[in-house]
Amino acid sequence: MLLKKQTVWLLTMLSLVVVLSVYYITSPEQQKSADLAGVEQKQADNKETAATESKDGSTVISGIASDEKFEALRINLEEKRTKMKEDLQTIVASTDLPAEQRSDAVEKMNQLDEIAQKEGVLETLIKSMGYEDALVRADGENVRITVKAKDHSASAANEIIQMVRTELGSLQPVAVSFEPSK
Repeated sequence: MLLKKQTVWLLTMLSLVVVLSVYYITSPEQQKSADLAGVEQKQADNKETAATESKDGSTVISGIASDEKFEALRINLEEKRTKMKEDLQTIVASTDLPAEQRSDAVEKMNQLDEIAQKEGVLETLIKSMGYEDALVRADGENVRITVKAKDHSASAANEIIQMVRTELGSLQPVAVSFEPSK
């Protein structure tokens, strides 16, 4: 039996709507936003602040935990990179610009992704050396590393610098600073 064209189109569109609805409901992005409230609650529970008792007996809360400092710096760095990527994406999407400028913008976006990936690898390598936390920031000219550790030495800093130079493969100036852990 032959179906009319309108019936075929209607069935096709209905099946497409069903498939997209199922995908939307089960997509990982949807689950991430639902879990975001739980993650924020866990982070709020894990916050550490320094509390001291004053002379009159009242408790004074001071300072930000170093974990929060590291997270704030990471978020700030990621926001800057996201802004740079958005600017580069507008350049790539522009049809008014020549192809050379657009390809340069694509190369810069790839470099940003590569730098972010190398920073993550370096942070993992430094943490695997026995340190509590590490923050690596490579801005093109300099590489700044902040390590959270109970004790530090010049030999440990030199070891970290050598590892960074091996991973990045460049002779950029590398600065290592240690932040005392609690």
